[in-house]
Amino acid sequence: MAAAAAAIRPMRLAALTRSRCSIFQTAYNPTSARTGAKYLRARLRGPSMVKYYTPEANIAQIMRQWPELEIINYAEEGRLQDVEDKKKRGKGAPKKAKEKGDSRRASRRR
Repeated sequence: MAAAAAAIRPMRLAALTRSRCSIFQTAYNPTSARTGAKYLRARLRGPSMVKYYTPEANIAQIMRQWPELEIINYAEEGRLQDVEDKKKRGKGAPKKAKEKGDSRRASRRR
């Protein structure tokens, strides 16, 4: 039997492989080039990952949705207090220009 397998010509084997690929609807790749077919055939991971992780509870959204609950966002209150303290010390963000001519860049000399 080994002698019979060795007697088969490479052209015949290539033709067999080509016809097998057409019958079973697989990609014919005689040069073994990388095609990424394994990843394209694989099931998408995105939908199952989205289902696995529950949506995050956002306090700001809850406050907007139900204002009658009068929920206090302590993190936001602390942030606003820090901004106010920085402004008192002169470390806050600069004021925004109302017009193009009021900006610092426009008043600077070249």
